[in-house]
Amino acid sequence: MKFKKVSSYFLLVVLFSTTIAMAQHTFVNTPPEVSPMPMKPEMTEIWQPEVAVITPGKNVNDAPSDAIILFDGKNLDQWVSQKDITKPAPWKIVDKEYMEVVDGSGGIQTKMQFGDCQLHVEWSAPDAVVDGGQWRGNSGVFLQNRYELQVLDSYNNRTYSNGQAGSIYKDVPPLVNAMKAPLEWNMYDVIYTAPRFKADGRLDAPARITVLHNGVLVQNNTTISGLTLYIGLHNYPLSHGDDVIALQEHGCKTQFRNIWIRRL
Repeated sequence: MKFKKVSSYFLLVVLFSTTIAMAQHTFVNTPPEVSPMPMKPEMTEIWQPEVAVITPGKNVNDAPSDAIILFDGKNLDQWVSQKDITKPAPWKIVDKEYMEVVDGSGGIQTKMQFGDCQLHVEWSAPDAVVDGGQWRGNSGVFLQNRYELQVLDSYNNRTYSNGQAGSIYKDVPPLVNAMKAPLEWNMYDVIYTAPRFKADGRLDAPARITVLHNGVLVQNNTTISGLTLYIGLHNYPLSHGDDVIALQEHGCKTQFRNIWIRRL
């Protein structure tokens, strides 16, 4: 019996070795008829994962089905005071349509935090044109509570170029001035890529932003130089993750409506 077991094992080894030798001879040493082999359509088709289905807004400025509604005129439940984040946002809602900055109340910020995102914001300067320069409808949209997209009535209102509407404040001027006349509503549509940091906290890749102002491209995949500063060069002093969206109070009765966001 022991002899038969050894013989069977020996036979299996021989058969296995012979099979490998035949396979090598047939497939490895025989080139294809055409080299390189011709491409087939299915070789470049991606089937999985399947693309998620969402419902676009009925109108061009309406939020799609996967958006987070930050403000629709009904309430300020998604916002808190920047002076005291334990308190509700102190700005007022007008006609259940838009919110208006309350002078001296401070800025407001979202309860939720975001990184890469698509953001839609509609805004208007104060109804009465009183001042000029940086005092005409001044506010700002802060991405990750650090990087400011300037809000300002720049219609027939000269100021420094990297401080007008559509600028990354004190950093990059807009490509063009696409501001509408007073009493009209303006729109920002933003694609924002958050900065990346190395494990040791050093900057790996700066933030980038694309902005359409009233449907016109004003920032084209622009590099953001760093933390928005009124004085001094912008930089990235500290690493960080997702953070809030903030709206600035600058002593002007700037108005906002129809704010929604999509995480990317």
